[in-house]
Amino acid sequence: MRGALAVASAMAVAACVGPGERPIPPRSSASRPAVAPPTSRPPRASASTSYPLDRPARQPVASTPLPPMPGIAVPGAVSASANGIVRGPAISTLPLERDQATAALAAFRLSCPSLVRRTDSSGLTLGADWQAACTAASTTADRDAVAFFQRWFEAVQVGDGRAFATGYFIPEIAGSREPRLGYAPIYARPTDLIDVDLGSFVDTLAGKKIRGRVEGSRLVPYYDRTAIEQGALEGRARVLGYAVDPVELFFLQVQGSGLVRMRDGAVLRIGYETQNGREYTGIGALMKSRGLLGPGQSSMQGIVAWLHAHPEEGRAIMRENKSYVFFRELDGPPLGALGLPVTGGVTVAADPRFVPLGAPIFLSMDRTDANGVWIAQDTGGAIKGANRVDTFWGAGEAARATAGGMSARGTAFLLLPVGSYDRWVARRAAGGVGGGTTPRR
Repeated sequence: MRGALAVASAMAVAACVGPGERPIPPRSSASRPAVAPPTSRPPRASASTSYPLDRPARQPVASTPLPPMPGIAVPGAVSASANGIVRGPAISTLPLERDQATAALAAFRLSCPSLVRRTDSSGLTLGADWQAACTAASTTADRDAVAFFQRWFEAVQVGDGRAFATGYFIPEIAGSREPRLGYAPIYARPTDLIDVDLGSFVDTLAGKKIRGRVEGSRLVPYYDRTAIEQGALEGRARVLGYAVDPVELFFLQVQGSGLVRMRDGAVLRIGYETQNGREYTGIGALMKSRGLLGPGQSSMQGIVAWLHAHPEEGRAIMRENKSYVFFRELDGPPLGALGLPVTGGVTVAADPRFVPLGAPIFLSMDRTDANGVWIAQDTGGAIKGANRVDTFWGAGEAARATAGGMSARGTAFLLLPVGSYDRWVARRAAGGVGGGTTPRR
């Protein structure tokens, strides 16, 4: 979610504990999630007030994942096709719940136009492969959602099928239109930030991009987080507003979009515009390696609580993440990587090199709230590789409580149109399936 480059684990936890961040996905430029209707998964509260990010995470209910099919994860594979896939179990044997399937069907219908016309970077499908399922989706009644997935899809497994899921949500933080001591500015894109498509200069660098600024006759790296917080953007970037808590702004950057509630009650909607081009560092991993986090403290909530309790050390740690996100003001709710509304409890962010954007994914994980059918409608900077997903939970207190502590492991099966596996095998045998696209950075 994005959004744009779509803004990964960016997810609350991954962004905290792992490499990468939501705000840097290979999406063109959609912002983070527009909230759609609720599902049978944990309910979402309305975003009517700001919720401190250090409130406790939801305690998960444990479940036993389905075993993966025999498969091999190929190190360095740049796409699902390059890694290879194996047939999964019959969909009729998967525990599809009616409410989940109904919500997934609604999201799938929204994704269909993109599935049919987009080039699938995973190398697993062609646009025409989705036409029959999409046509059927448009006329299938909601009550028949489970039968729809069983009739029109087959399960495949990418690599070893071992999945890891985190979570993200739309945060709401307290803000102000005027600067005050201790408040942090929320910046729009700087006027001197330059995007460079290296493929325009060297064919072998197609798909790789960098950002920087011009200094004399040279392109140099853009200001990092420390320089920006010390005032480097004065006169270079418009200020959209001010965050009361710099720690909450830091995590809003991780999520990629959110709501800023002003002192007068007005709400500013902001979405990911771009970032400074500097490398992301997950501060949770740093803190764990330094012994700063005790048992149960590695969730977003635990990390935020530590940063609040140790403000000087916390500022220094946050500055070790040189990446800095710039926002734009939104007229409406943010969108996912496909430019479509995303749905709490239904949408996941995935790596489009390994999952066709818009495709259904069945997760069988070690916690019940992550199980079921999801639709890959978003991307994220830390969401890289096979079977890595970031589950979206919407806005509000329930969404924050679930997403902030989401860290699930288990098995993932892609649901592709019936016949896709055989067509992929045939194309591969004929030399029509390669290693996929060059991964974007």
